[in-house]
Amino acid sequence: VHRRILYAMHELGLTSKVAYKKSARIVGDVIGKYHPHGDKAVYDALVRMAQDFSMRLELVDGQGNFGSIDGDNAAAMRYTEARMTKASEEILRDIDKDTIDFVPNYDDTLKEPDILPSRLPNLLVNGANGIAVGMATSIPPHRIDEIIDALVHVL
Repeated sequence: VHRRILYAMHELGLTSKVAYKKSARIVGDVIGKYHPHGDKAVYDALVRMAQDFSMRLELVDGQGNFGSIDGDNAAAMRYTEARMTKASEEILRDIDKDTIDFVPNYDDTLKEPDILPSRLPNLLVNGANGIAVGMATSIPPHRIDEIIDALVHVL
């Protein structure tokens, strides 16, 4: 869902330098073009990507009530606005340079990226949790300066 949200925001031209756009518009584009599974999951993912207490490096710059660490819920999507952060722009920077494969969307009317051509190790920076049949994964978030030090050491 994160990949689809970021790609839809890229397609809308929502860089960090332009005006915010209603979250409902972004969610509508995502479910209409790439993820036809309901707006709640998409909006919840968008909200999480804008929370500095949920992500070590936010991928969405939100304006409005996006919840709090104390458990307060975010406002409805019709009240909040969002755009990409510089970090998410960096993740999508080379998307038009034939560096990744595009696959058909759910109804075969559009193409969407299979992966994002990230120069930023988002999986290490923000971590991830996942569950599947018979297995689970939990990758903790890491500090950016420690990731850089590790990469310099390896190189």
